[in-house]
Amino acid sequence: MTTTAPQAGKRRRRGGGVLGNTGLYVAVGIAALLFLIPFYLIVRNALSTDLEITGENWKLLPSFQWGNISDLFDDPTVEFGRSMVNSLVVAVLTTAGTLLVCSLAGYGLARIPYRHANKVFYAVLATLMVPTAVTFVPSFVLVSSLGWVDTYRGLIIPGLFSGFTCFLFRQYFLGFPKELEEAARVDGLGYWGAYWRIVVPNSLNFFAAIATITFISAWNSFLWPLVIGQDPSSWTVQIALSSFMTNQTVNFHLIFMATAVSILPLVFVFLFLQRWLVQGIAQTGIKG
Repeated sequence: MTTTAPQAGKRRRRGGGVLGNTGLYVAVGIAALLFLIPFYLIVRNALSTDLEITGENWKLLPSFQWGNISDLFDDPTVEFGRSMVNSLVVAVLTTAGTLLVCSLAGYGLARIPYRHANKVFYAVLATLMVPTAVTFVPSFVLVSSLGWVDTYRGLIIPGLFSGFTCFLFRQYFLGFPKELEEAARVDGLGYWGAYWRIVVPNSLNFFAAIATITFISAWNSFLWPLVIGQDPSSWTVQIALSSFMTNQTVNFHLIFMATAVSILPLVFVFLFLQRWLVQGIAQTGIKG
């Protein structure tokens, strides 16, 4: 009798565990389904006609209008292929520049001792409390005076520094093992050598996480490219998307097809870097 009671308790706990896991899987499945519904609607409407999108007789599956793809890229009013290239160039260069500038700033604030380090750090934090609308007009006046309107320089350079990204790098570098850097200094490396040959190779997870977030933000940017990219040849993909909706007409099938095409680079970036993204985000809570 004394042996059967614990066994029964174990069976009950196992049964509860199975039910609990089943409920968890069901909840996760429902959440995943709800998350995928917008993507299904984008693909469904992208392969449909305008009448099928706005008509009363709604169908679950589209009529698979593959010609919508050629209509998108052959549209004479919008150079969508050029806008994709512009967005790719802007997003890649912005990501690379932000990683370089902010990581160097964060490393300097975390590792290089000088008297005003805390004051500089507080000044960087203060920039996070300044609304974007306050600096938008001065930034445009400066870019315009430099002749950077309708250029990659005007689209990229003003957004290279991010106070929040600098803050994340500083917090990360504060928790980076100092022993590795001290060993590098014994071998004759300075701050730059330790940063480039020791810190960066051992921080690729965190760099990949910041790169993913920065790339997505740069790709989805709308207001600044709208003001700077005044010529259609300098439009980014978000500006091209908005051009399909005018006061006279709305090309629904082109809007959805353009949306489906424009999110593909983000999906590829996320799928490629998702492992490093999760690990990097987990490291952002390092003590400061």
